[in-house]
Amino acid sequence: MLLTFVLQAAAGAALGKVGAAIGAAIAALAGAIGIGKIGKSTMESIARQPESAGNLRTAMIIAAGMVEGAALFAIIVCLLAIVL
Repeated sequence: MLLTFVLQAAAGAALGKVGAAIGAAIAALAGAIGIGKIGKSTMESIARQPESAGNLRTAMIIAAGMVEGAALFAIIVCLLAIVL
């Protein structure tokens, strides 16, 4: 009886680590897609109004940094779930 509980706990822990790894991969992919969309829309806006390129570039860098920060936070949380 005790052995079955130990085996179930070990299987649950392994499944949790797989889930955390998948979560980290999804967070990284979502961050990359978000930054790509920010860059795409900024380039389209610069093509329409070249005189506002400086302001758009600044806004793009700030927005991309915020998306990257959120994605990094999600990845760290998932990796901590694997380690701990």
